[in-house]
Amino acid sequence: MAMYLEESQRKMERMGYRFVGEHGHSAVKTCLWTKKSIVNEGVCYKEKFYGIRSHRCLQMSPSVPFCQQKCLFCWRDLSSTGTAWEGPHDEPADIIDGAIEAQRKLLCGYLGNERADKIKVMESQDPTNAAISLAGEPMLYPDMDGLLREFHRRNFTTFLVTNGLAPMNLEKLSEEPTQLYISLDAPDRDTYKELCRPQIPGAWDLLNSSLELMPSFSCRKVLRITAVRHINMKDPEGFARMIERARPDFVEVKAYMYIGYSRRRLDIENMPLFYEVHEFAEELAAASGMEIVDESRESRVVLLA
Repeated sequence: MAMYLEESQRKMERMGYRFVGEHGHSAVKTCLWTKKSIVNEGVCYKEKFYGIRSHRCLQMSPSVPFCQQKCLFCWRDLSSTGTAWEGPHDEPADIIDGAIEAQRKLLCGYLGNERADKIKVMESQDPTNAAISLAGEPMLYPDMDGLLREFHRRNFTTFLVTNGLAPMNLEKLSEEPTQLYISLDAPDRDTYKELCRPQIPGAWDLLNSSLELMPSFSCRKVLRITAVRHINMKDPEGFARMIERARPDFVEVKAYMYIGYSRRRLDIENMPLFYEVHEFAEELAAASGMEIVDESRESRVVLLA
């Protein structure tokens, strides 16, 4: 592939990723909850919290090879990750066409699965929500406006997740997603450097600039905190000051999961239990003036509003 090292691509394909497009920067991976929903074994917390249908969710990224951070909790192999876009890029329509086709192929086995909900199997062939969050930093893709616009033209809802290190790109968006996520994983600069390991200068200030931009968006806005035991489950007042600056509609407090390549950087002791996530969420709620409005024990996530 012109864009991504073949060895890295092969590793990710063995993990269930499917690369789409001509230039190798976009990929799809079927979520565990999509599969569980098809056989009626549960749904993603996003269905419970926000009403999206898990069996019709397309988990994808237009910028797999690029991210300005190398977070300790990331499940990916980060050895080949670049910090800035290099080379050409595929057009939004081509990415979406390829992503939908890849998802259909990944799920085609359920057409003959006796345990599968037949209606859900058929509906899953035509996804209606794009979770633009799979890997890499989506806001580095050069035509995010076009990608969002094309998804919306096809009657998709869009959940866009960004690490907040490209505020200039965020500010230039003319097509807003259905739901904008910014990752907020530390209450202070030192913890941020330790946990998120930024690869560009001024990253903490860039993140704060994105938080200050968040109130200007009219779409639904969410801050996501990945809670890592012994590292960032502290200083609720520090988090509260940043939450106040961003004025989100919701805050998700979600446990770090000991999976993938993160197991080479962290220990299983860094994965908090649900009650610990809940207790930390209670501290954040008290400090920020928000309230706990929902939770998902299976996903170890608590929702503040």
